[in-house]
Amino acid sequence: MTDTTLAGVYVSRETFDRLTALTALLQKWNPAINLVAKSTVPEAWGRHILDSAQLYRLAPSQPHHWADLGSGGGFPGLVIAILAQEKDPGCRITLVESDQRKATFLRQAVRELGLLKVTVLAERIETLSPLAADVLSARALAALPQLCHFALRHLSPEGLALFPKGAQHLDEVAQARHDWHFDLSTFPSDTDPAAVVLAMKAIQHV
Repeated sequence: MTDTTLAGVYVSRETFDRLTALTALLQKWNPAINLVAKSTVPEAWGRHILDSAQLYRLAPSQPHHWADLGSGGGFPGLVIAILAQEKDPGCRITLVESDQRKATFLRQAVRELGLLKVTVLAERIETLSPLAADVLSARALAALPQLCHFALRHLSPEGLALFPKGAQHLDEVAQARHDWHFDLSTFPSDTDPAAVVLAMKAIQHV
C-alpha cells in the first residue's frame, strides 16, 4: 500500500499502519476494560477511526496544543495524535481521562504506537489546571452546555472546539444558547448521516 486519503486527510503508509495497530489494541483491551461499546468493535474502523479522523481536517493548520477531554478508548485523541505525528510533528497532544484503567490503556497505546509529544492526564476535567489548548475535542462525553463549561476552562481565547454530535444536536445547541455565547459552524459527519461536527469559537458565559 502507498499513501492514501483517510477522512479527507492524505496519510502515509506508516500512519495508516499505526491506525490499523490501534484497532488491534482496541480489540485486545476492550473485553477487560470496556473502552467502547462491544457491539462497535467489529466496525471499529468506520465507527471510531474514521469518525475521529474527520476532526483533523476541520482544525486550524499547525496547532501548538490539542487537548482531548474524556479520551476513553482513544477516540478521537489517539487518532488525532497519530495524524499529528505525521502532519504537525510540533503539536503537543494532551489526553484527559479520569478513569485510571482507561488512562493505563492510553499510556500503553502511546508507547506501543511510538507516539511522541503525547501526555496522558488521569485527572478530572473540572479540577485540572487550565490547558490553554489551541484545539479542544470531546466525543460522546457530555451534553453541549457542559462541554461549554469545559471549553471555557481549557480552551485558549482564540482556540477552536470540535464536538461530534448525533441526531439531537440542534436541541443541544438551543439548550446551550440559553447560557452561552459562541460562534458556531456545523459540518456533516462523514460516517453518520444524522450526525455532525460542531466547530465552536469565542465561547463565553452569558
